[in-house]
Amino acid sequence: MKNHAVVFFCAVLALSAAGISCKTAGTGQAAQASAPDIFRAVLPASSAPAPEISTADLQAVLAARSAVVFDARPFMEFAVSHIPGAVNLAAKPGVSKALYVSDVAEVGRVAGDNKAAPIVLYCNGPYCGKAVRLSAELVEAGYTNVKRYQLGIPVWRALGGLTCIEKEGVQYVREQDRTAVLIDARDAEAFQAGSLLFARSIPAAELKAGKDQGVMLEAKNDGRLPVEDHNTRIIVFGASGAQARLVADAVAKEAFHNVAFFDGDWEELR
Repeated sequence: MKNHAVVFFCAVLALSAAGISCKTAGTGQAAQASAPDIFRAVLPASSAPAPEISTADLQAVLAARSAVVFDARPFMEFAVSHIPGAVNLAAKPGVSKALYVSDVAEVGRVAGDNKAAPIVLYCNGPYCGKAVRLSAELVEAGYTNVKRYQLGIPVWRALGGLTCIEKEGVQYVREQDRTAVLIDARDAEAFQAGSLLFARSIPAAELKAGKDQGVMLEAKNDGRLPVEDHNTRIIVFGASGAQARLVADAVAKEAFHNVAFFDGDWEELR
């Protein structure tokens, strides 16, 4: 459901404001430590075998590449949208859809059978059990450095985080979601020469710094961006993944909550 990200965001914000599960600043800064920081919030302690990390923690892990981040969801969910830099895993043989869990053997293959390798898992947020189940199986298999970003994709998006989409995901969305908006980040001349059916042009070269500036303001006013529903799924592609990500980031900063970019080039989508 489109509003899940907002619901989860509000729930975490309430926890943070109450001081229940919000990590604080360093010692000696009592006034600052009492202030809520939604980026450092985690869910209340659970019985899961792997500790949780916050959004800020995950951002730091991704920036430093200090751990392998695994998306614990089925492939098509990963293909439609995943946190940039995350790795997907095959399903455990014989697993059901209702109690899906990834294959621990696949983790070993990616991690080089290093049981001490730093690992972070995530899935579909607070009510999803996929990361919990996988963390339990990893700990049982002897992995000693497993953590969970249990806030997951919904809160990642709600806090302005971008997601990646694969070619299979683009095809799936085009077939299943008639409300999705496709944005072409290439220059106007390239767009006029040919683009994906129903795509809209927002050239990366026309971006300006700040919110409601330049082409972003124009796109909100002329209907290229779906201002009637900021939860609309938006997919950005371009001449390169870097170009697509640049426009996707600008779109997300206009308060759109469900933005993914294709981390490849236009020729692959053609």
